[in-house]
Amino acid sequence: MTNLAPCFTLFSQAVDSITLPEKFTFPFYYQPQPLAVKAVEQLQQQLEMLPQWLEKTVLNASVESHKTNTGKMFGVLVVQNNQQELGFLSAYSGQLEDNTADINFVPAVSNMQLQDAAFLAENRIINNINAEIEQLAHSEPLSVINNQLSAATASYQQELIAQQSLMVASRLQRKQQRSEAIDRLAEHDFEQLKANLAGQSIQEKKQLQALKQSWQDQLDLLQQALASITSEIAKLKKLRKSRSKNLQKKLFAQYQFLNAKGEAKDLNAIFAELPDHTPPAGAGDCAAPKLLQYAYQHNLKPLAMAEFWWGAAPKSAIRQHKNYYPSCYSKCQPILTHMLQGLQVDDNPLLINPALGKDLAIVYQDADMLVVNKPAEFLSVPGRNIEDSVYSRIKSQFPQASGPIIVHRLDMSTSGLLIIALNKVAHKALQKQFIERTIEKRYVALVDGNIVAESGSIDLPLTLDFDDKPRQMVCYQHGKHALTTWRVLERKNNTTRLHLFPKTGRTHQLRVHCAHKMGLNMPIVGDDHYGLKANRLHLHAEYLSFCHPINETKLVFEVAADF
Repeated sequence: MTNLAPCFTLFSQAVDSITLPEKFTFPFYYQPQPLAVKAVEQLQQQLEMLPQWLEKTVLNASVESHKTNTGKMFGVLVVQNNQQELGFLSAYSGQLEDNTADINFVPAVSNMQLQDAAFLAENRIINNINAEIEQLAHSEPLSVINNQLSAATASYQQELIAQQSLMVASRLQRKQQRSEAIDRLAEHDFEQLKANLAGQSIQEKKQLQALKQSWQDQLDLLQQALASITSEIAKLKKLRKSRSKNLQKKLFAQYQFLNAKGEAKDLNAIFAELPDHTPPAGAGDCAAPKLLQYAYQHNLKPLAMAEFWWGAAPKSAIRQHKNYYPSCYSKCQPILTHMLQGLQVDDNPLLINPALGKDLAIVYQDADMLVVNKPAEFLSVPGRNIEDSVYSRIKSQFPQASGPIIVHRLDMSTSGLLIIALNKVAHKALQKQFIERTIEKRYVALVDGNIVAESGSIDLPLTLDFDDKPRQMVCYQHGKHALTTWRVLERKNNTTRLHLFPKTGRTHQLRVHCAHKMGLNMPIVGDDHYGLKANRLHLHAEYLSFCHPINETKLVFEVAADF
């Protein structure tokens, strides 16, 4: 390895007074270390010197246009070189189309897809296969056959229905003839009539069978003609899949990632132990893996890392210009788990019990149910790594409680009123009220900014962002309906206090509806997922109105927020 590191950037301001971190940043949940903040500020000053790109990504943040570029995730890695000098590395996730030659971004881990002749040749073959598939799929012969098949099928159904209707009418007519003749004709003549009528029935059935066979022969010919084209498309798709998979494996093999121990693993090996086995698109091209790879390759000691969003938010996920964000879940977690081996890394704060030392106040209690005031940073149900929760506390305090107990949930960071059922009958009755949406809920929140209107509604469908769990995103294709109404209470110090009324109960619904650019575009104060971290998330479930699950008495509860 060489000691030359052209992407190593010295701090433009003195940082001698800043204490070096004892451990490296835990990349999936962190507060930026002071040195990383200085590095980010310096990089952002450089980005601001790119006016054309700045105009595209930032100034268009509020402009709805198909041509508007969205922003991008950038990252810095504070490092120390062999001469004990402090500096930092800069990187971006994915690709940049604009000229950023004035900034020494670390290179991609692999440029095979851009430079390797064999890769490009194979990629051209796959593109040609795509073109063949498209040509066949939109060809005139296929269109003609499909139209003929649709027309023939429709005609067949019409003639079939007509023949069957005729047979029903004939059957009724023969029945009437038999009924009228039974007393009028002699036995021999009546038997002869029955035989004639039976012959008519047989003849009609033969005609129906002949009709079906005739049309089936025509349809079979058309299906064969169709299959000759669709089978060719299927063969091409199978060939494309095979060649793409092989090419993808070759590409993933080029993404060789080091860790602090000097061990190398490619993307195929890193993702082999995971359920999906195959790395997602773009894996290895995020800022964090690029930064660490460059540092290891150039004998630079990693000290701290931070990533931030620069520019306009995408349509689905929530991203605020210049805000810090953790490394992504689906692409980066497996890679960074390998790359951080050998480094002393900060403890994962998500493994620390946030409810430790907090009391769960009971607002109402009877033999069938409870209403509790859940503190902020307190799980409603046990998590993957933390057992302590409203559920576990209630099970411990009320060992006689039966059934699911938890009727509804609040986010861990949200405080407020929560209904608990102490038996199965109460749980079923309460859950029915939630399903039928007869329970009245009201939240109070403090958002970052001054809302101009006095009230309104937000209707944005939500789904899990699989690339960035547990965050949610807006998705009109796969998202579930989510509706919130709101009303302003007070404006003060560039914040707005408001009431929120969720008409549906989606995960992070109120948080996303407040923060998203198509919602209020103002994150809730202290929202570390969609805004900026503070002493707590300023969201509280303050009001509940519902009927008692057993005696059906109207119950109303209200507990003020502590912010």
